[in-house]
Amino acid sequence: MKTEELLKRITVRPDVFGGKPIIRNMRISVEMILSLLSQGETQESILKDYPELQVEDITACIANAHHVIANDHFDEILVAP
Repeated sequence: MKTEELLKRITVRPDVFGGKPIIRNMRISVEMILSLLSQGETQESILKDYPELQVEDITACIANAHHVIANDHFDEILVAP
């Protein structure tokens, strides 16, 4: 899946977690997934604990982090209604 497609999985809703990036409008933040990965959790264990997630969601979190660190700018950020 291309980066552009992956990043469409990341949404921002001002009413959820103060507008922090979340996955597919769910109440699962990119920050939490990255924290779990940095603590050594595997993708498999995350998917087991959060069955509504898909492998592509975790990959999208990593892609989002890369864009932030690389100072890439989005022309549009998908803000869910």
